[in-house]
Amino acid sequence: MDAADLDYRSRTFAGCIPPHLVSRLIELGHTDEVEFQAGRGEWFCAREQARLLTEQDRRAEALEVLAPYVATGWWEAVETVATMLEEWGRSEEAIVLVRPHVEAGGYGSLEFFARLLARHGRGDEAFALLRPHVGDPWRATALVDVAEAAGLDEEAAALLVARIAAGGDCDGTSSRRREIEPWNAVGLLAMIRERQGRIDEAIALLRTGNRNVVNGRNHLADLLARHDRIDELRRYAEADIEGEAAQCLAEVLEKRGDVEGAIAVYRQPGVSPRRESYGTVLLAELLVRHGRGEEAPDVLRPLANASGVDADWITDRLCTYYADQGRPEEGLTFLDSLEKRDGIEWFYRTRLSLLVACGRRKEATDLLMAHPEGATRAVAELLADCGPTEETIAGLLADVGRTEEAVALLEQDENCGSGTLAWHLIDLGRVKDAVAVLQRPGLVPGQAAAG
Repeated sequence: MDAADLDYRSRTFAGCIPPHLVSRLIELGHTDEVEFQAGRGEWFCAREQARLLTEQDRRAEALEVLAPYVATGWWEAVETVATMLEEWGRSEEAIVLVRPHVEAGGYGSLEFFARLLARHGRGDEAFALLRPHVGDPWRATALVDVAEAAGLDEEAAALLVARIAAGGDCDGTSSRRREIEPWNAVGLLAMIRERQGRIDEAIALLRTGNRNVVNGRNHLADLLARHDRIDELRRYAEADIEGEAAQCLAEVLEKRGDVEGAIAVYRQPGVSPRRESYGTVLLAELLVRHGRGEEAPDVLRPLANASGVDADWITDRLCTYYADQGRPEEGLTFLDSLEKRDGIEWFYRTRLSLLVACGRRKEATDLLMAHPEGATRAVAELLADCGPTEETIAGLLADVGRTEEAVALLEQDENCGSGTLAWHLIDLGRVKDAVAVLQRPGLVPGQAAAG
């Protein structure tokens, strides 16, 4: 085994058995194959085998399974074993295992190591390790985390204040402001002020920041919500162009049992097209959560109709609601109207799914087999795609008892998606064939980088 190869395969799922198929093997009782492959360099099999052994209180054997992977120096394997050791109350062993990787300068290991130290009473040491790296956003986040455990909030705050001040200065040759490094310094400083109870300062900081939305969450809106400053949140949400603050307000109202209030937030006219469409989708989801799913298609349909081909995912969502509410025929009618209006055939997969929802499986299968290119590469690729909607298509033939036929289609093209083919081979009991398909040689890391 080689660390670079393990890393490449685990990130791309190329030439290996991916996690969902390892789970499928175990679900169907093929644990012997998982154990065998764990010893042959299949990381996801090894990880699952170690988990199974741990559940049986066979910890030493679990570590033996992972030992060859750790021996390569691959960080993910080291992190996995260190996490296991800590969970077993063996934190000192975890620290000893991780320290050499930190000293070697491996990215990611420093943050993990610092948090590990802080969790076990060594926050000062953790802070000292991270302090020189405060300009890095991920390490700065770890520094703020360990500062709390070490009682060093003011020291961390001072470092961030200095970074923010440096970013706010002109560079002498331009009137433009420098970029603050790390980019999340304002948010991290606000986090410290909040836990110190200095809420007004935290809010003021976030109001000056221009990167409050991270991973779909608006930090200022969440802060206002946490401290029950609903009037301020409401005013902030009214002017919110993107829609995340309005979502936060609606969530607060929903949790308080004010469903109508949450609905009203989403029904407010949007200050931007994105805000309005975002709110419409969230409104449909809210109605479904509260037993009013029958209203969801009617809420979403005007948006889907207006968006046309520019937002096919909205049409897919609408048709899913139609199917979930027992109204798949209405979904088919809507697709007919779009195709008549725009002359498009982009919703082939969606139509198949709706036909299945209507119980018209034979018609769906006939439509699949009547594809202009028939049982050739085009159909094989449709079946090979691994997204949720495409899995429905891949299952059509299997649903009508024609799994071998589905496999035959997929096997016609050596470039077809191996995951879907392997899934059906496993279902047919052809486990060795499935593994062989998944382990077909692909790009090696050097080729991938060159491409």
